[in-house]
Amino acid sequence: MTTAKASRGRIDKRQAILTAALTVFARRGYAQACVQEIADAASVAKPTVYNHLTDKETLFRAAMSAAADAVGDQALGALEPLREPGDELAAAFGETAALLLRACSDERALALHRLTYAQAGGFPDLVDTVLDRTTIRLRDALADRLARLALAGRLRHSDPAVAAEQFLALLSGPLEARSRQGNRAVAAAELRAVADAAVDTFLRAYRP
Repeated sequence: MTTAKASRGRIDKRQAILTAALTVFARRGYAQACVQEIADAASVAKPTVYNHLTDKETLFRAAMSAAADAVGDQALGALEPLREPGDELAAAFGETAALLLRACSDERALALHRLTYAQAGGFPDLVDTVLDRTTIRLRDALADRLARLALAGRLRHSDPAVAAEQFLALLSGPLEARSRQGNRAVAAAELRAVADAAVDTFLRAYRP
């Protein structure tokens, strides 16, 4: 029991460090952020950070990877309404669109977006890591849903990967513009308008 508690405590402490690291890196940038500031934000001692993650670069990479996994998981959950959409296909797409926009516009997702492209010069491989765990993972899962809907006669037959890319582009393009590339929060009413317009355009193109 003691061993299990110790293991749980270590995992919780590591998660707190990674969460704090993402916040500090997003606010200060990689070059200006310091490990002491991250330790303070995580409410741990500086040596504890080094015990879990050996140096600043390792910490940055781990924080980015953890955030990408979390954002990707949340985005995948947004596809659930398309699993069994029922009679109201537009409503199911609308719910998925709204959930995706919410997932991509929360503080963690915006921080991940800003850091990925701000640090692309110093960490080019991280762009691939983040995209693989978020956008590409989401596109592939959405393509599978669209293919199933096409087989059921709910959508016209097409390349599901292309259709998935186009649906996501109808959401991400307006979101990027309204959030100023992830630098401002977008009101719920704006997100709803983007979702509705994306679904309307997509279904006009892909309904049988």
